[in-house]
Parts: sequence; C-alpha cells; structure tokens
Amino acid sequence: MFLLLPFDSLIVSLLGISLTVLFTLLLVFIIAPAIFGVSFGIRKLYMKTLLKIFAWATLRMERGAKEKNHQLYKPYTNGIIAKDPTSLEEEIKEIRRSGSSKALDNTREFELSDIFYFCRKGMETIMDDEVTKRFSAEELESWNLLSRTNYNFQYISLRLTVLWGLGVLIRYCFLLPLRIALAFTGISLLVVGTTVVGYLPNGRFKEFLSKHVHLMCYRICVRALTAIITYHDRKNRPRNGGICVANHTSPIDVIILASDGYYAMVGQVHGGLMGVIQRAMVKACPHVWFERSEVKDRHLVAKRLTEHVQDKSKLPILIFPEGTCINNTSVMMFKKGSFEIGATVYPVAIKYDPQFGDAFWNSSKYGMVTYLLRMMTSWAIVCSVWYLPPMTREAEEDAVQFANRVKSAIARQGGLVDLLWDGGLKREKVKDTFKEEQQKLYSKMIAGNHEDRSRS
Repeated sequence: MFLLLPFDSLIVSLLGISLTVLFTLLLVFIIAPAIFGVSFGIRKLYMKTLLKIFAWATLRMERGAKEKNHQLYKPYTNGIIAKDPTSLEEEIKEIRRSGSSKALDNTREFELSDIFYFCRKGMETIMDDEVTKRFSAEELESWNLLSRTNYNFQYISLRLTVLWGLGVLIRYCFLLPLRIALAFTGISLLVVGTTVVGYLPNGRFKEFLSKHVHLMCYRICVRALTAIITYHDRKNRPRNGGICVANHTSPIDVIILASDGYYAMVGQVHGGLMGVIQRAMVKACPHVWFERSEVKDRHLVAKRLTEHVQDKSKLPILIFPEGTCINNTSVMMFKKGSFEIGATVYPVAIKYDPQFGDAFWNSSKYGMVTYLLRMMTSWAIVCSVWYLPPMTREAEEDAVQFANRVKSAIARQGGLVDLLWDGGLKREKVKDTFKEEQQKLYSKMIAGNHEDRSRS
C-alpha cells in the first residue's frame, strides 16, 4: 500500500470536505426543494442581480461606443420595408393608373406594367422575408454579457472586458459543472424511478408514485438550466382525456411544462440514451411512442391518439403542432392532425425572455449536444407560461379552422406574431400551391375584367 505524505493527506481531506459540502448544498437547496415543489427564491434574486448588471453594462457600453464612434449592435432589418395591407388587384390598378393616361375600364387584359408588381413583391420578400427570419436567433436591444448581440464589446472599456471575462469564468467553470451534475442527477433518477415504479401493480398508488417521480425529476432538470418560470392561470391546466397544445421554441419546452403538470408524451421511438429514457418512462406511464415506420401513417397515428383521449383516466397528451422550433417571435401553421380527433384542447402559450439566454434551437445550425451546451452556459432560462381556457371544435368548423383559432389565441396571449406559413419551410421549398394561389388571383382579376366588358 502507498503511504500518503502529510501534505497529500491534507489535500485529500480538503477535497473530501469540499465534495461533502457541495453535495449537502445541492441536496438542501436544489434537490430537496425540487422533490417538494418549493423554492427559496434564490433564482429570482439571481435574476434581479443579473438585470442590474446588464443595465449598468449596457449604459457603460453605449457611452463608450458613442465616444469612440463605434457601431454597437448588429444591423437589424425588421421594419425597413413599409407594407400597406392592400390586395393584388388594388396594387396592380395603382401601377396601371400611374403608368397610363387611359381609363382603367379601357385597359387591355394584360399590361406589361403588371410585371413590376410581381418583381417588387419578389424583392420585398428577399429583403424582408417574414418566414426565414423566424428560424434565426431573436435580436436584443441591450447586451447580456454574451457575445452574439454585439461586435466590439470587449474593446470599448477595460472594465467591460474584465466583467465579460469574469462572466465567462462563472458560466463555464461554476455554472456548467453544477448544471451538468444536476442534469445527470435528474435523468438518472427519472430512469431508475420510473423503472422501479413500472414493476408495481396498476392502481392509484402506482399513479401517485409515477406522477411525483416525473415531477421531481423534471424539476431537477429545470434547475439544471437555472430556469425561472412564471405560470399564469393554473386553474386552466390540462386535464385527463384532453390534448395540450403549445407553441414550440425548444426541446426544453417539454421540461418547462412537465415540471408543473403530468402529461403523456407523444413521439418517435429513439435509440441510445433517449431510447433508454423512453423505455423506462413508458413502464410507469402510458406515453404514446411510435416506431419510425408508423410515424408517416396518419391514420394509425390518429387512431392511437383517439384511443388515448377517449379513456378519461389517461393523462392529457402534450403536442407541439407546429412540428418544428420557431424563434419565439411568432406562431406558425398548426398541423391539423391533433385537431381532428374531437378531444378538448388546452392551449398553452410559452414566451421566453431572450436577454438571459437564447432558448431557440436552430436545428439547421446546431446539433443537440451543441445546443444543450449553449443552454447550460447561458445565464438562465427565463420564461412565462399561460394556461388558456379549454377550447372545443365548433359544429361549423373543420380541423384547419379550429387549429387556426387555437393558434390565434396562443399568439395573442404570448404577444407573438400569428403567421399562416408552414414551419416546414425551414427545410423544404415553397409548395406549388402557394404559387398557384397568386396565379389564380391574377387570372381571376383578368378574367373578371374580360367578363365585365363582355356584359357591357
């Protein structure tokens, strides 16, 4: 056996004491509150402190940039094109009126000047595309001591440079290890806890344990992101036999909602670590997992979801009908599948505060590991969640109209832009039907003019 020198023994003892103190602090201030669903207010105090630091840093930076005549923020293109809500027919008539002295009624069926309308629309779309910019990070009006919103922050002031460097040390050397440890604890407890609960006989005791194991583990994972969440109108929380639908910004949307409620998840079966978690969770709770070959079978998916919601003893299903992550400035088209099965829909609006960290997952730019690293090295994840009153499909509505009504309610409550575009445009080309729609409008205008002259 090796004998330790007195100095080595001292180092080992100090290391053991440090680890014991750290584990005790984690247990007392993070894990135990997560188990009982309480908070000591440490995260809110941390958020208020950050806000004061951000305000000071922004003022100091703006003053320094003004003195040195530096460009401060990245150019932002929102609002550079003024668009009036006019129809295709009105705009083309205006172009014809300004370019010709003839009366409009005597114009030909087609005029060469009509081309300028479509050219201008194309240029506007290229310069200020309202769809593409929904898949990039939201711009900030002030600096949050992270690097993406500013060009020259480290060169403006020595004090700002020192402050930024101190922030890097805190985020990477203290917060990151702490958050990784908490995430590992939460995921491990989720796998072990749900596996053990899965062996119990079905009944109220199993449901009780399953619910609290899920809530405890998700709350630990929330603390792994230093997430500060404000829930509104909890009386409207989803109930059994319903469907919870929410706008989608990030994979952590699931954790945000599941730390305050008990849901049945819907998704594709995965391999690796995610597969281990899915297999453990389904033992304790009736989640709805689909094989890869089943996902594209819309009828099978609808059948499984219908069977689930018809059983009023089963948990509400959690679904993100946009089908992809949007940067939390807007809500895009909801897929109609979850609105066809006739269940009560519980809308939920989620709005993140980007000044503490960008929660948006740009899957075209970052892989999951890189994204999680960015989340765990941000200052915090701050968001508000609104539970809206339950909604049901009206007699005269089809699934698309119902989906649009729910989407509009979510957008209105979350202060988001309500867009009709499909989020699938993130990876796909514009469908021919959208082009044909504009062609039909122009054709109808021409044909209408021809019919009017024929009657006269």
